[in-house]
Amino acid sequence: MAEGIAKSLGHNASSAGTHPAPTVNEKAVLVCKEIGIDISSQYPKSVNQFSSEDFDLVISMGCGVSCPTMKINQDWELEDPVGLSEEVYRNTRDEIKRRLESLVS
Repeated sequence: MAEGIAKSLGHNASSAGTHPAPTVNEKAVLVCKEIGIDISSQYPKSVNQFSSEDFDLVISMGCGVSCPTMKINQDWELEDPVGLSEEVYRNTRDEIKRRLESLVS
C-alpha cells in the first residue's frame, strides 16, 4: 500500500519486506482501489534487493520486524494488517497516506 500511495502523491517509491509474500494482498488491492489507487500490478520485493543508499528516505512501517542491513530514517510502528479485517486495512491505508502527505507539508 505504501508504494502505491507514495507514487500517487508523486514520489519515486518502492516497498520491500523482510519476508515478502508471493503476491500483493487482495485486501490491500481492494482498499487502495477504493481511493483510486491501483496497486494490482505491484509485486512483493525483499529488502535484500535494495540498499538504503538507493533512497533519500527509508521508512519502516514497523510491524515488529527489524532490518539490520538497511539504514532506516523513520519507523512508523504501524500494525501489520495481514490476516485482519478490511477495516484494519483501511485504517492502515489512511494512516500511511496521512503520514506521507505530512512529509511534504
